[in-house]
This record gives sequence, structure tokens and C-alpha cells, in this order.
Amino acid sequence: MESPYERRPWLGRYPGHVPPDLTPPHPSAVAMFRAAARAAPEAPAIHYFEGTTTFAELDRASDALAAALADRGVARGDRVAVDLQNVPQFPLAVLAAWKAGASVVPLNPMFKVQEVRYHLADSGARALISLESLFETVGREAAEGTEVRAAITTCELDQLQGQPPPGLAGVEKRRPEGAEDLVELVRRYDGRSLPDPGLGPDDVAFLTYTSGTTGRPKGAMNTHGNVVFNSEVYRTWMRLGPGDVILGAAPLFHITGLIAHLGVAFLAGLPMVLFHRFEPQEALRMIERWRCTFTVATITAYLAMMAHPDIETRDLSSFRKAYSGGAPVSPATVERFERLTGAYIHNVYGLTETTSPSHAVPLGARAPVDPDSGALSVGVPVPGTTVKVVDVETGREVPVGEVGELWTRGPEVVPGYWRRPEATAETFTDGYLHTGDVGRMDAEGWFYIVDRAKDMINASGYKVWPREVEDFLYQHPAVREAAVVGVPDPYRGETVKAFVSLRPGTAATPEELVAFCRERMAAYKCPRVVEVIDEVPKTATGKFLRRELRDRERARASSQG
Repeated sequence: MESPYERRPWLGRYPGHVPPDLTPPHPSAVAMFRAAARAAPEAPAIHYFEGTTTFAELDRASDALAAALADRGVARGDRVAVDLQNVPQFPLAVLAAWKAGASVVPLNPMFKVQEVRYHLADSGARALISLESLFETVGREAAEGTEVRAAITTCELDQLQGQPPPGLAGVEKRRPEGAEDLVELVRRYDGRSLPDPGLGPDDVAFLTYTSGTTGRPKGAMNTHGNVVFNSEVYRTWMRLGPGDVILGAAPLFHITGLIAHLGVAFLAGLPMVLFHRFEPQEALRMIERWRCTFTVATITAYLAMMAHPDIETRDLSSFRKAYSGGAPVSPATVERFERLTGAYIHNVYGLTETTSPSHAVPLGARAPVDPDSGALSVGVPVPGTTVKVVDVETGREVPVGEVGELWTRGPEVVPGYWRRPEATAETFTDGYLHTGDVGRMDAEGWFYIVDRAKDMINASGYKVWPREVEDFLYQHPAVREAAVVGVPDPYRGETVKAFVSLRPGTAATPEELVAFCRERMAAYKCPRVVEVIDEVPKTATGKFLRRELRDRERARASSQG
């Protein structure tokens, strides 16, 4: 008998412009870019601060760089690592790698030597394209002893037109030893191109490494089929087309930036606004300067923009397709942003393994609020996708409305992990990805994320989901950020502790926040301890580092004990 999840009750939430299923319009991500470049070669592809690069210019430059890579031994099936910020050379490097038939390994620019070396060695990358400063401090040493045979560097100023903005003050062109200059290579190979490598849906477009919450990071194999499909999801779901301009607020090395910015820009032929790395004042200026209409950003990015005084003076009237993913979004934050800008922040949810979105709130709809936790729904599954909720222990489906682990199946789900057959077998069952996220679906098909399965707190035998406690803390007017973890307790096994940062100009004592929670939730869920800190530690993409907070508390308990 067909399960309630396989009947996809969420289809009733779809607006008229979204079909139940989507067919990828191109066989590969490079094919979708080439189609856009042919259709409108003089259309802007990238706005970088004050300058503009057209699709024709990007196409020609990436042809040249692809030829240079091929001359340096990069062939079909190889990997090219990219260690760049949100600069025009990032999409240029991605296209060049694809045109050479290679997969792209995006690296976090915050990585240190050992982290970069691990990713280069694990992926078997044959080439490294890096910012000059990162190559000097990290890349040159990290590449030693790996399969990297070509190092190409570039500078944040290389594609800049006009005076450097404040964020690039002090940056200078370096041309480090042991690497070739990207601009010089593009100039030298200008006019050359490679034969079409014939990439198809099953070829790997990106090897994106998971954050490694358990063990070493694993490379999720985001195929060209995955990338084209979810780029089409964004285009269709968010009604992106002529007149839309993408604000590149998410880092391009992360799956959100790769698909919600780069992928959909390549597919729909839209301009992508890049400004090195996220800074709230510059983001607000870019929205006004280029009349940005759409982005997907972490809620911390929206909080930073709301905290900046320029939000009151900039013309943000174009910005109407605002989406957020990667961290909990409280109703109070959404309401405040809408009051300030007129834009409603829609939730979107996905993982590296789902190539960005698996769920989203329909454009123009308002996410319902979970009556139990006060949390906003993350939306409904996107076209072609089935999500079921299963018992964390047994893997059996739970009834609608009950809490369990989310398992996801669809054209956006990766086939597995790079050279990790055991991890792949543990994480996938009959095409379903075990997300590790705990949540529930209501009768209308709306999904609510409760927490990460690994973050559950066991206090005296009671299960406490940190996300639920955090959502209650967000209802306090002084709370800007809240992260809840389980800490060792000799009596209860674990007890609940909250780390809270406060909004500027507000005040609240730990005792006041504990009392606030006790009025609103069961005693076993309430934080016994609240610690007020300047800022909750986060990953580069804005996710709270609960593990870091837990480790800190366990180390503290060990030292005392």
C-alpha cells in the first residue's frame, strides 16, 4: 500500500507555476551555460563591485583557461581544486574545469594547511586554482606530496574596475613563486578552445566535502544531473527570469552558493553580483547599486544587515525574493526584516547531499509556525522529490505528524560519496538519503525540522531537541542568537545549557532567560544554565558549531573533575 509520504500531499501547496515534476533542460551544467551564452552573449554575467563581465567574455576566458589546464595535464575525469572567495575568477575556474572535462573541488578559504592537504589528497586533484594570498600562506605547502601538478593563482584586484572598495584595502598583486598567473594564462591562450568533453548527467560536476561532524569530511558527488536539476528548481520555484539579479551573499565554495547563485545564473542567463565576501554594508550597497532581486543567505547574514544602520537609508525596493537556509529562522526575525525592507524571508532547506534545496517555502506563501515549538516550517519538498519520516532507531515510517528522521529521494540527491562505499551504504537506502535531520510532516505536507539526530540531549531519560529550546529563547526580545547543547551532568547524565548573544542595545541576565524559558516549556527541556557570549561560534556558512560548544563544556568538566 502506498505510504502517505509517497502520495506527496505537499503538491497541494504548489503554486500554479510549479509542476509536480521537472525535466532537466540540459545534459550537463556546462551545456546549460553555453546555451545561455549563445542566447544573450552581451548580457551581464557578473557584476563585481562596480564592474561587469558579459556572458561572451566569461565564455571566451573560460575557453582559454580550459585550454591552459589541458596543456598542464588536466583531462576528462580529473579534479580541479578551487580556493577562492566570491570573485569573478570562481565561476571562470568552474567553467574552465568543466570544459576540460574535470570535476571541481571547492575549498573553504578559511582552511589551514592540513585541511587543504587532506582535500587535495582525498580528491586526487590535479590542479589548484587559488587566490595569491591563500597560495602563499596555505596552498603551496598543502600541495606538496599530493597529485597537484599545476598551480594557478589570481588576485582579488584582477577583475576589479575602478578604485578598490574598503574591503580590499591593502590588497596587492603578488605573483607568488611556484604558480602561474591566471590573467596571463587567459591572455596567452585567448582564442583557443577544447573539443566538447561530452559530459553527461552522471558525470561529477562538484566534489563538495561535508562538514565532517563525524570522522573526516567526505566528498559528496554532485553530478551534472543534480546541478542542472536543482538549478532548474530554483529558476522555476522562485520565478527567476528576465529582470532578476542575483545577490551573491552565500559563499560560492558552499553548495548553496554553487547552485542558488552560480548554477541558476548559468542556467537562466542572469547576472550574479559578487563582492569578495559577505559584509553587510557592502551587501546593502550592492542591492541598491545593481537592483538585486533574489538571494539565498544564512539567517546570520540577514541579522547582520538588519543590525547595520544603512538598512534604513538604502533603496531595497527591488529585493523581493529573499530566501534563507542553513540555520533556524525564527518568526520574530522574519517579521522584523519584513518591517524594515518589505521583503518576507522564505525558508529553504537542503544538504550538500541534496545539491542545495530539497524543501522550500513557495514564493509568495508564508511558512506556517509549528504550534509545539514556535519554529517556522522549512517548506515543502521540491518537484520530483519524495521525503518520508522514519523512526530514528528502526528506519520504519512513522505516522504523519510524528517526529522522526527525514529520508529524501529525488533527482537532486547525490549517488554517494567519493571513494567511500561503506559511508555510501550506511547513508543511502533504496535511493533514499538518510539526512540525519529530525522533523515531522503535518497533514498538508509542510515539514518542520526539530534537530540533528546527533545533537539530541538525553536528560534523565528525556529526549530534548536543542532546536526547540532555541526557538523559545528567540522569543525573548533581547536574544540575537541562541545555541543549545547537552553538557555532562553527574545526576541527569546530560543537562541543557544555552549559549546566547544579545541584540545591540539590549540587556538580559542568565537568570532572567532561564525564568523566561521555565514559563514556556516543560521543566526537563529548560536550560539549567545560560551563558551570555558575544557571538555563537559558526561555520563559514553560518551554521552554529554546537559540537565546538559541547567539546568546550566537556573539557571544562574534565578539568574540574
